[in-house]
Amino acid sequence: MPSNPLRRFSTRLTAQTDPIPGSHQEANSAGGYAWAVDDWTRLRRFLILGVDGGSYYATERTLVKENAETVLRCIAVDGARTVAEIVAVSEAGRNPKQQPVVFALAACCASDDAEVRRLALDALPLVCRTGTQLFLFAGFVEQFRGWGRGLRRAVAQWYTHRDPDALAYQLLKYQQREGWSHRDLLRLSKPAPERDGPTDLALRWAVGKLDDDSPEGTPRLLRAHRLAQAATSPTETARLIEAERLPWEAVPADHLASPEVWNALLPGLPFGALVRNLARMTSNGTLVPGNGAVDAVVRRLGDGEQLRRARLHPIQVLSALLTYRAGQGARGKLTWDPITAVIDALDRAFYDSFSVVEPAGTRHLLALDVSGSMGAGTVAGVPGLSPRVASAAMAALALATEPKVETVAFTSAGRGAWQSPSKNKRFKVVDGIAPLGLSSRQRLDDIVKTVSGLPFGGTDCALPMLYALDRNIDIDTFVIYTDSETWAGDIHPSQALRRYRERTGIAARLIVVGMVSNGFSIADPNDPGMLDVVGFDTAAPQVMADFAAGRV
Repeated sequence: MPSNPLRRFSTRLTAQTDPIPGSHQEANSAGGYAWAVDDWTRLRRFLILGVDGGSYYATERTLVKENAETVLRCIAVDGARTVAEIVAVSEAGRNPKQQPVVFALAACCASDDAEVRRLALDALPLVCRTGTQLFLFAGFVEQFRGWGRGLRRAVAQWYTHRDPDALAYQLLKYQQREGWSHRDLLRLSKPAPERDGPTDLALRWAVGKLDDDSPEGTPRLLRAHRLAQAATSPTETARLIEAERLPWEAVPADHLASPEVWNALLPGLPFGALVRNLARMTSNGTLVPGNGAVDAVVRRLGDGEQLRRARLHPIQVLSALLTYRAGQGARGKLTWDPITAVIDALDRAFYDSFSVVEPAGTRHLLALDVSGSMGAGTVAGVPGLSPRVASAAMAALALATEPKVETVAFTSAGRGAWQSPSKNKRFKVVDGIAPLGLSSRQRLDDIVKTVSGLPFGGTDCALPMLYALDRNIDIDTFVIYTDSETWAGDIHPSQALRRYRERTGIAARLIVVGMVSNGFSIADPNDPGMLDVVGFDTAAPQVMADFAAGRV
């Protein structure tokens, strides 16, 4: 008897290579089907994650084009909301790199709506807080518009509305970046501060038109810089640093190899500079196991409040940890012998760089996508920080926060792995789930190492629910860390979650943590028990905990 062809149609059991009937799913970059996220969700993904390196299935050029067009659509629909989103992400420090937010702000400055342009230009000092960010903005804005009166005025006010001493610091620390210098921007913007006032003298110093005598009223930092450039020994430079709190950029290059100079710099070194220069200070002998400089670094890295005030993003801390532990940089020839106390301090600083999270207290199952696509590209352009490594770091935070957590990874079925009920027809392999047994007592770099070494197969994001159902594991909150570029499996994740709910009577929830700035999510937007969040958004851990606990 021939089979009934109508049995092939189901809204409860659909292969991931087909859309769920009536769901409006779209084909993702890997050939599977998922929900397309709305433009506002994709805008936030772009602002936080960027598009560096592309992904396994989509090139960097493709992601840049898609995300840039998303920015333009958001501006066209609601430019004021777009500016507000950019400012909110930037001021809260939710973005690890400045390029995406500055790019989006530059696009807003070219809006056809005069009010949106005004809002964007008014937001310039809120988003571009440093000279480097201002130079970045200058390059991006020319991709969208010319230098009209409003733009010139906004850039001029970036200089003239600052306290003169704060301005002097910006002029000295960030003299040129991104192919721009302060001379270039001052020529274009033509600010008009009070003649011979401290701001005027600082700007004249920036363009090389200040007399060598440094007239009275010149900001003290600029006068000290002139003395530092004339210093004949590291000892003399160190005394100037201690007396005037000079930034390291003001120090003669040949004195930056001296531990004496770095010991003088250390107390006033901004948090970001401290983290970036740990390798240099170890290599040149400033940091030696057990010495006072190491103790000072450990104390500063352990000051969670100072860390948060510095807006040092968790990705920057994670990048520093991975680089420092390696003993050599991804670029250049610098090498060093890592100091255990510094590694431990960076490990703790990673957790402290997130806001304190009130745990949900529910039973969690964390499922990490370790497939080939998660190993491609980088998160926020950090060398070695693939979505796979970044997802392990996010999982480490959950382990440190929640009291009841099980961890698994999507992996090729083999010894110790739970096998999927059906074969993956695309490659004729069996996909599986491997328990990881990760612990909150493990150091972050150990968790990352564990996940990085796993064999992988096709990622079937329905497996965590099927696995928990098969093993009779009671789970309240499933969390999947993925790039959503999945295609394997005979049932969609949303359908598997509903099956789990029906058979266990548990109102289980699903959180999908997107690790790539693409346009897809496996979370059903019409199911209030499913949540899509952006990986490495500093606001994400508390949002996830509130959702898991039913507080939102």
